[in-house]
Amino acid sequence: LPPGSCRSFWGWLNAVFNKVDHERIRAVGPDRAASEWLLRCGALVRFQGSPRWQQDYNGLPTGPLGKYRIEAINATDSCIMYRGFDYLDGLEHVRDIKLEKCMYIQDECLQRLSETSSLQKSLQQLKIISCGNVTDKGILALHKLTNLEYLYLSDLPGIREKETTFRVLQQALPKLELELDLE
Repeated sequence: LPPGSCRSFWGWLNAVFNKVDHERIRAVGPDRAASEWLLRCGALVRFQGSPRWQQDYNGLPTGPLGKYRIEAINATDSCIMYRGFDYLDGLEHVRDIKLEKCMYIQDECLQRLSETSSLQKSLQQLKIISCGNVTDKGILALHKLTNLEYLYLSDLPGIREKETTFRVLQQALPKLELELDLE
């Protein structure tokens, strides 16, 4: 194998994992379809009323449409990428998202997240940790998440204008608790 070909294979495979299947969303509902996408990409989901994180694709609970609603997403070390974010559109109960060591998460993803109307209503907590492609632009885009109560930012070397960025965000979201662990 020539050097780099393995990496491009995984990049291709990850792109396949992130391809949105709109038929599937219609067939099984947004929460089920999003759960499948997230687990395929290596993320975890927690359903409303359950203390347990779901990590096994084959262990996803089955039941009537809309019975299991995603309340929290832990995308640590996952390969979620922008093209899969359409799966977030129908999710109405997500309160908590953690993006940690996500190599494909960049500003456009955070912009897309904050423009998702259901998340604007439901999302209360967001943690962004060690996502090297996130810059001030992505953090500023979060101002549309009007119900966000807690934002934790750590190890984000792409953030250059800390003071300005955080002041603008704090003005846009006055009730936001911002916790920073940045160099």
